[in-house]
Amino acid sequence: MKPVGILGGTFDPVHHGHLRLAIEMAEALDLAEVRLVPLYLPPHREPPTAPAALRLCMLDAAVADTPPLTVDDRELRRARVSYTVETLAGLRGDLPGLPLCLILGMDAFAGIEGWQGWREIIGLAHLAVAKRPGSTLSPSGAIQDLLDRHGVTDPSDLHRRETGCLLIRDVPALDISASAIRARIAAGRSPRHLLPDAVLELIERNSLYRETAK
Repeated sequence: MKPVGILGGTFDPVHHGHLRLAIEMAEALDLAEVRLVPLYLPPHREPPTAPAALRLCMLDAAVADTPPLTVDDRELRRARVSYTVETLAGLRGDLPGLPLCLILGMDAFAGIEGWQGWREIIGLAHLAVAKRPGSTLSPSGAIQDLLDRHGVTDPSDLHRRETGCLLIRDVPALDISASAIRARIAAGRSPRHLLPDAVLELIERNSLYRETAK
């Protein structure tokens, strides 16, 4: 069975960088699908600007008719601080026997020791780390231990086991950030072509991001 990819984030708003990353990893790792999982509240940063319901609407609009991308709203339904380890445990219960791949950027992987229950994650899902051109990793301590104990280079290893592999994959860079999009909108500048037109339409219809550029 092909693995299911998991890509979490605030998606405030979702943009082409998120979508291209998901598609690149789906193709490179031969994933059955990539579930975009919007968090409700992040544990270590400011809360999202847009309400949860609108972030979900933007995601649904962004992935419409874009297989293999789907949206999973389980963290929004919990309506509290989101922890990846809880989400993966729930997915593991819903999808027994199916390999799961948690997709991370290099920065997120480098800081994984700060995540709640981080030691449990590799037992719930593979880690698929997206390395953009120019990004570097200087592993030490627990990160080096994860690489030594779980590192693989063949994507087919992610298909043969349900969990327990760590793979770093080069992906193209799209220099787009949600914070820069919010800043453009707050400054009265157009974000067109940085995100799907359907998402921009929802932003304009609901007057999102005009008051602040957090």
